Amino acid sequence: MNRTRLRLSASVVCCLITLMPLSGWADPQGMSVLTVTETGDNKEYSVSLQVLLLMTAISFLPAALLMLTSFTRIIVVLAILRQALGLQQTPPNRVLIGMALALTLLIMMPLFQDIYASAITPYLNEQVTFLEAVRLAAAPIQSFMLNNTRETDLEQFLAIARVENLASPQDVPFSVLIPSFITSELKTAFQIGFILFIPFLVIDLVVASVLMAMGMIMLSPQMISLPFKLMLFVLVDGWALTMGTLANSFN
Repeated sequence: MNRTRLRLSASVVCCLITLMPLSGWADPQGMSVLTVTETGDNKEYSVSLQVLLLMTAISFLPAALLMLTSFTRIIVVLAILRQALGLQQTPPNRVLIGMALALTLLIMMPLFQDIYASAITPYLNEQVTFLEAVRLAAAPIQSFMLNNTRETDLEQFLAIARVENLASPQDVPFSVLIPSFITSELKTAFQIGFILFIPFLVIDLVVASVLMAMGMIMLSPQMISLPFKLMLFVLVDGWALTMGTLANSFN
């Protein structure tokens, strides 16, 4: 009996929740959910729908952080650096992500300021429509991605998408630019990681050769080389050099 009552109560609540929006639609004096105002060739949507679109866009912020900013290159290089040092969980993943986020914010700050000045401020002052503000905000991001994308990668994905006869690079659609940018970022990150790996690999080879010559075959070379790699990294101020190289690698 109790289960039956609970099911009936849940059914009643669901019906009420379902009928509430219908009553709002039926009442002509109620709040309009969607209002479209045509101004020439442009369409301006109601504030309620704009808030809905904004909340939907916020859910895509993690994906945008990975695909549209410098975060991917930085976190991949830092992960390769930790592997080159022979450290498995030091620094921990949260520290690496925090460092990558801080450097990403520093690198992208001029871009964010440009977006705020050219798109957000005019929209808040009601000088442009919502769709026009989105287009204005997309222009600096597109320029940043084009400046850091290799032409070969861009041509490859243009061929995959069968896009031809573009008047200018600014006409490249985001559906083609995003995978081109990610591919270029991964390639650049692997190149920087390879350069960082070389000195630590040399230390490992030297330590392994010395141990082999001394007949210490059972002793792990990584255990002996780790203090030397840490000492070398600290003496050359490796963190500052790495972060500076990553910041200077962006156009």
